[in-house]
Amino acid sequence: MRAILTFLAALYLAIAPASAQELSALARLAPETSKIGDVGKGVSVGLSLSQSVPWRVRVLDNPPRLILDTREVDWSQIAAVPRSGGRVLDLRAGVFRPGWSRLVLELAGPLGVTSAGMETTADGAKINLTLSPVAPDVFAQMAARPEPEGWALPKPADLPGILPRGTGPLVVVLDPGHGGIDPGAESQGLREANLVLTFAREFKEALQRSGNFLVILTRDDDVFIPLETRISTARAAGADVFISLHADALAEGNASGATLYTLADDATDMAAQALAERHDRDDLLAGVDLTDQDDVIAHVLMDMARTQTAPRVDRLAKALETAIKAEGLRMHRKPIQSGGFSVLKSPDIPSILIELGFLSSPRDLAHLTDPAWRAQMIGALQTGLTAWTNAEATNDAVKRP
Repeated sequence: MRAILTFLAALYLAIAPASAQELSALARLAPETSKIGDVGKGVSVGLSLSQSVPWRVRVLDNPPRLILDTREVDWSQIAAVPRSGGRVLDLRAGVFRPGWSRLVLELAGPLGVTSAGMETTADGAKINLTLSPVAPDVFAQMAARPEPEGWALPKPADLPGILPRGTGPLVVVLDPGHGGIDPGAESQGLREANLVLTFAREFKEALQRSGNFLVILTRDDDVFIPLETRISTARAAGADVFISLHADALAEGNASGATLYTLADDATDMAAQALAERHDRDDLLAGVDLTDQDDVIAHVLMDMARTQTAPRVDRLAKALETAIKAEGLRMHRKPIQSGGFSVLKSPDIPSILIELGFLSSPRDLAHLTDPAWRAQMIGALQTGLTAWTNAEATNDAVKRP
């Protein structure tokens, strides 16, 4: 029970009124392979999604209910999910803040979360929850847990002072993907979140040892950090470049090798539109306060920033590809790709996502757990990053190391 209380203590947001889903969902519910029903004295919840997403779960009281928050999931078909038994009285879904969806299960009595996990499936991912009866006072304690520090930006003391561009070392923000309740891909008992955190720590040490880089990690522990916070951390640190680290798994196919992802052109327009609707617009564009601008002006200003940033990102991807191949390290047959990754959508910070390999590939999995391979890959990435920085410095685009 202590483990469950600790788990729930890391998950919090107050309940918001349900409303119609009004966002462009990253993932969609598949009701035909989902199920909610009584099992013994408890409840089993299985929700199939078209792809994995960051998520969190907790309980709230008066009345007792389960709260499932997810990153942009279309829950419009939740009423079609087969239900059995009487311990789940009602289902409601809506948007509770930009980019996040909320599913509420109203419960007939105090039921605590005894297990929670996300598994990769052939069609996407599945969230599995098990609820079991708990005493009313225990349930009240679970519901009263405060929001943890892990949901907020790092404390100011953890971030460097922002220096004028062209002075000091290059500020690199490394973003180990997933973490905490979002383990990412899993294979043979290994979790993506842990593997990329190890890589990020070693990468940070190598970069800072050179004396040419100042490196910030978006997380330095197995904790869940919202996507918005990862971007805000880069903004607060005055980042010159943002690198998100991942190691995916495929349910089908035999993909292997490192892959470099940039933000897709068609995703850029959607990103600008979504970001323009945010209230904390001073976080979106360095040096330009968008707080008092309407959505049209904000959209145009961010589009202009991306027009300047995109070529730099393309050159960064090419420099990293060249350095990785020069080391003789294996890359995917399409080494540079693009996608609508939310974590890459900061308009004016060059951002790239690196899939170090695929956990579904035995060879890649062996590489990720091999310190010698990690050191070789880190050396290649450092070489590529240095070459890109030196080339961009001629235009005063980044600080020269």
